Amino acid sequence: MKTSVGVKVAPVDGAAGRKAFIAAGKIPYKDDPCFVPPLELEVGSRLNPAENPTLKDAPHRLFIAERDGVPVGRIATLVNRLHLDTHNDDTAHFGFLDGIDDPDVFSALLSTAEDWARSQGHSRIAGPFSFSVNEELGLLVEGFDTPPYFLMPHARPWYKTHVEAAGYHKAIDLYALSYRNVKDFIPEKRKRFVDRALSNPKVKMRHADFSRFNEEVRVAVDIFNDAWSENWGFVPFTEANAEHMTSELRPIIEKYNFMICEYDGEPAAFALVFPNINEAIRDFDGKLLPFNWAKLLYRLKVKGLSQARMPLMGVRKKFQGKPIGLAFAYKMIDVMQSDNMKRGLQSSELSWILETNTPMLNVLTEMGGEIYKTYRIYEKAL
Repeated sequence: MKTSVGVKVAPVDGAAGRKAFIAAGKIPYKDDPCFVPPLELEVGSRLNPAENPTLKDAPHRLFIAERDGVPVGRIATLVNRLHLDTHNDDTAHFGFLDGIDDPDVFSALLSTAEDWARSQGHSRIAGPFSFSVNEELGLLVEGFDTPPYFLMPHARPWYKTHVEAAGYHKAIDLYALSYRNVKDFIPEKRKRFVDRALSNPKVKMRHADFSRFNEEVRVAVDIFNDAWSENWGFVPFTEANAEHMTSELRPIIEKYNFMICEYDGEPAAFALVFPNINEAIRDFDGKLLPFNWAKLLYRLKVKGLSQARMPLMGVRKKFQGKPIGLAFAYKMIDVMQSDNMKRGLQSSELSWILETNTPMLNVLTEMGGEIYKTYRIYEKAL
């Protein structure tokens, strides 16, 4: 246990500890109309090493901060061995950072995470990663006035202030782009280029075959691991990650929201869209039982949602920077957005995009996207 100016930080574990950790994450948002309490079942699964492959054989701890016996914040720590194998940067990670507007709370939480990272033999810490670059990541630093989309983090404006006061510096920013009232996703000046590139008889664009859903997810994972391999912070999806993702995605993904592009018989690109589950669960307070599961099913499958998020898109490296690769990106976004609009979609988010990915940012803004949220990864030498 660590004490700092009346703030005590202590580790928690087990089912009861995870439940308390989840509850502590809600405390800073009691008066925030944009906060959407995530489903406790989903967060509990991510915190459970028996269910989340990222945590398997990975040292990690959950901490809760209290003042006078009352929870005031939380933080998680992790040594991501796959990240270390990929980047060899001697870095531990923190995530699930939440706290009331008090610099002492953030100082106590972050110094606890730093002490833990040192105890694991690391000389640097970075985050938020909750728990990896392929899950929720980044601290919201711009765009507090709208609710987060599904599996995107939220924060209060004071988080940035208190984190930077604790000696943390920007590593990189990530953007979320909003699409509203867009009718023609492919700009007129690009349509001839896209049509010409896709007229090649070697090109095939198709929706995923749901009778082979597991196999199709593995195809997407293989493309992703190639397409993103040189991006900042990249960590590959493992076989276990793919299996876990398959079980989570199957109940919420419709055929028209999963596309695969082929070139000369080889899978070359893919894109995936989620319905914005947060739109359906805002009034659940994170609870599915006893009756909210039925409400969710009705809102998702019968009533339908007006928002969707594209969290994953990838084009194999050998097609990147070439006309066919660019055409794949334009067309997948156009087809999937248009299909969703026919089903009542009113707005969507594409997230996240690295601030350094200028070519893709140019494409997305040209297609009507507007950067409306910024998430920041921080780092600190220990």
